[in-house]
Amino acid sequence: MSLLNPVICVVGARPNFMKMAPILRAMAAHVPPLPVLLVHTGQHYDKDMSARLFDDLKLPAPDFNLDVGSGTHAVQTADVMRRFEPVVDAHSPACIAVVGDVNSTLACALVAVKKGIPVVHIEAGLRSHDRTMPEEINRILTDQISDRLYTTERSAQDNLLLEGVPASHISFVGNVMIDSVFFGRTSARRAQTTLQAYQADTRVLNASAGYGVVTLHRPANVDDPDVLRALLGVLRDVAARLPLVFALHPRTRHNIDRFGLMGLVEPARMVLLPPQGYLDMLGLMAGATVVLTDSGGLQEETTALGVPCLTLRENTERPITVEQGTNLLVGRDRVAILSAVQDILAGRGKRGRVPELWDGHAGERIAADLYAWLKQRQTSTDKATTLLAA
Repeated sequence: MSLLNPVICVVGARPNFMKMAPILRAMAAHVPPLPVLLVHTGQHYDKDMSARLFDDLKLPAPDFNLDVGSGTHAVQTADVMRRFEPVVDAHSPACIAVVGDVNSTLACALVAVKKGIPVVHIEAGLRSHDRTMPEEINRILTDQISDRLYTTERSAQDNLLLEGVPASHISFVGNVMIDSVFFGRTSARRAQTTLQAYQADTRVLNASAGYGVVTLHRPANVDDPDVLRALLGVLRDVAARLPLVFALHPRTRHNIDRFGLMGLVEPARMVLLPPQGYLDMLGLMAGATVVLTDSGGLQEETTALGVPCLTLRENTERPITVEQGTNLLVGRDRVAILSAVQDILAGRGKRGRVPELWDGHAGERIAADLYAWLKQRQTSTDKATTLLAA
């Protein structure tokens, strides 16, 4: 017996695409298939980049694009809710499936729970224990209103249990982000190909020590001119030892220009690139000597790839990448960053291993569990309806 009502799957920003792609493939391959409607909220509003990511990840075209765009957290969350509600009303979904911790995640979960529709949260239970991060608030609130919670690491279940989530609602399935790494790594674009497109290969690929990859986007790192100036100064010092490829988030690029900090970029040693497609970024990371980032997703991807990662934050919601993987928290400490880079260049970089169930099959486990859970709910509802009619 197949499901009659669709699962509405929500993506909003770049990391969501990497997490949802393997789930959609697994739902389509499940016997019987799970009916799906894909909603793109448009929180990631660069249409060209969205199209490129969809193509790289073999994501189907969204059934609905809400075209929300940018705004304050309050405006963006409210706009997603306002535009998502008619989709829910029109299609009576079996559940809403959300991933990660962006504003779209919480907004769509709120719409669903207020209408009595089950919420499924994929990548549940991750905690940085830093409530100044908007993502932390989104994670906590989404988990509290979810009916089925899929975790990527065992510590996430401990967090959820401490917050009062019943153990019966939680399933440890592994990391769908790593499913996408495994799916894409054979077709990832070579770093040389990506860099040649920007006439940058001779500055980077000819370096005997290799190259590093940099991404920065978190407000705590890029919105304050003094903080951003200090970080760019550290990166300039790193680049004197190791050429850097800096994939610039639009927010970061805007603030570098706004604060007049472009003079801190050493053109002979730091290659500035626009935001990259998934396969381009995967190829750049796979070939890197080190990745310096404040991205949660890159902490996971580098662990899966076995590439040393220096996280430019004081905390992480993905502790397993530090405990078992290649990740090292260095904050914004100049001495710690330069020391870690020197260790990596000297062959003393952190060695890690791929964590439990980060095996490329998390999407399949989610599809199987979700189908069984929805069928059980459907059977229980049918029995209750029969009893009421008797």
